[in-house]
Amino acid sequence: MCTNESQLKHPWWHNLKYTLVGIIFGITFVKAEIISWYRIQEMFQLTSFHMYGVIGTAVVVGAISVFFIKKTRAKTIYGEPITLDDKKFNKGQIFGGLIFGLGWAITGACPGPLYAQIGAGFGVVFVTLLSAILGTWVYGYFREKLPH
Repeated sequence: MCTNESQLKHPWWHNLKYTLVGIIFGITFVKAEIISWYRIQEMFQLTSFHMYGVIGTAVVVGAISVFFIKKTRAKTIYGEPITLDDKKFNKGQIFGGLIFGLGWAITGACPGPLYAQIGAGFGVVFVTLLSAILGTWVYGYFREKLPH
């Protein structure tokens, strides 16, 4: 299922680099006001460009990154090849996107900033985190029975 899963085994402390990157990413989210419930509501009410600018920048950076990974046949830092498989579109992506957007609008959080919101002291977001974990578990449980 995961085409780029590493076959290498590393000691547990190799994962600390991901923790450091996550902390830096979280600080960036806080400083850019991406975790602000008010900014998210402005986005859904179409009253501010702030979040659209952030999301648009992320899309452009991601597209350029994928282009260069494909063009240069980049490898991981451990020398393993990176493969990018073509994705097939299906109508479930539309339904999933609508459910995701509805949840985002109601809670003021998407999965990325959840941890930054908790780290910034918004304890009520634990309910959203637990709901996201439950939703992921339910999807995983029914995945084989769903039309993909």
